[in-house]
Amino acid sequence: MPIAVVPQYLDNDFKQASPGMRFGMYLGIQCVFQSKNQGQDHEKKAYKVKIENKRSAIDEACKLTSDHKSLIDAWHERQQAAAAPWEASGRLWTGYAQAVAPFATGLGNEHPTENGFAFLWPYGLPYLPGSGVKGVLRRAARELPHWDEACCEALFGNEPPLPGQAEDARRGALSFWDVLPRISRNRLRVEVMTPHQSHYYQAKTKADAQAGDTDPHDSGSPNPIFFLTVPPGSEFVFRVACDLDRLPKSLRDNGLWQQRLREAFEHAYQWLGFGAKTAVGYGAMRFDEEARRRVQDAWEKKQREQELNRLSPAMREVELFRQNMQKRYDVLKGKKTKKGEEDFRAMRALADKAKASDWSAEERAAAADAIEHWGPKVVQIDVKDLRKDLDLKALRSGG
Repeated sequence: MPIAVVPQYLDNDFKQASPGMRFGMYLGIQCVFQSKNQGQDHEKKAYKVKIENKRSAIDEACKLTSDHKSLIDAWHERQQAAAAPWEASGRLWTGYAQAVAPFATGLGNEHPTENGFAFLWPYGLPYLPGSGVKGVLRRAARELPHWDEACCEALFGNEPPLPGQAEDARRGALSFWDVLPRISRNRLRVEVMTPHQSHYYQAKTKADAQAGDTDPHDSGSPNPIFFLTVPPGSEFVFRVACDLDRLPKSLRDNGLWQQRLREAFEHAYQWLGFGAKTAVGYGAMRFDEEARRRVQDAWEKKQREQELNRLSPAMREVELFRQNMQKRYDVLKGKKTKKGEEDFRAMRALADKAKASDWSAEERAAAADAIEHWGPKVVQIDVKDLRKDLDLKALRSGG
């Protein structure tokens, strides 16, 4: 049975651990191959890695629990809250994308399975570092015909000097934020590569080369190598902040820098890809406007809820009445309901509650204003009749 080499008190049950911990420190890839008793209470065990355990160990690292999903959601909420003032001042570009191919990152990290993976710590969740996004976007910009070198340097900064060249490093106006993908189906995915030339690449000495056929060919024995990926369908949110003071006027006017950035992202999504193994199609993406709308709606809903929680109970009821009337107005599309139907009954209920409750004069006046504003828009009634039927004058006078 494959186990992780950890102290016995941990009990090898890591289902609630993060994917990063299960893929790293708690990787169940080793087996006991030798056990010797040393006295009454002592036992010496020797461990080794078994090739057949690699796939099952990576499979165990793929699973995300509901806690991990909540952690991802909370991380995105914090990043969105941090982004709000930047967006309000026009200094942030946000792009929503969906992976159309598996996404791999950090494969060059050391790992017992020969291919590592990049996790954001201390969360232990897959991520794409902002530096990686910047590298792809710089390359995409240089492949587009209308990007000149001055524009690239203004946005991305200049390249580090080569040895022997004068030091002239300047940072660009753009800052690329880390990206934490929302994992499709709450599970990572295992991919496999099967090189067939191990007899050629692993001939380390001249004697090895002379011992047999070492020419590279595709009829060699395949060597399956498993590695971890983020599955297609996962959502990525790219955020790029801009220091407008560093931009030339030509890029700052009319938000041209945002237009240029979108063009570079579109080229990168379709032709370059993000992360590792992009030459064979990994890391390809597409713009996801549906995700943008969904996230924006959820954010606005949360903001409204927070605003409601800050109000008094009476003002909260008035605000909920306004929101419901706005929805009814949008649904009716210019039509109006009859007096005595549900919409008019909702207005009467609010007026009666304001009169009968210990609402302040300000809260009663707010209820009267809301009823008078939305009544003629939603119900077939003249504003004078509305004031008379619901006795709005008494609400305003505090009676």
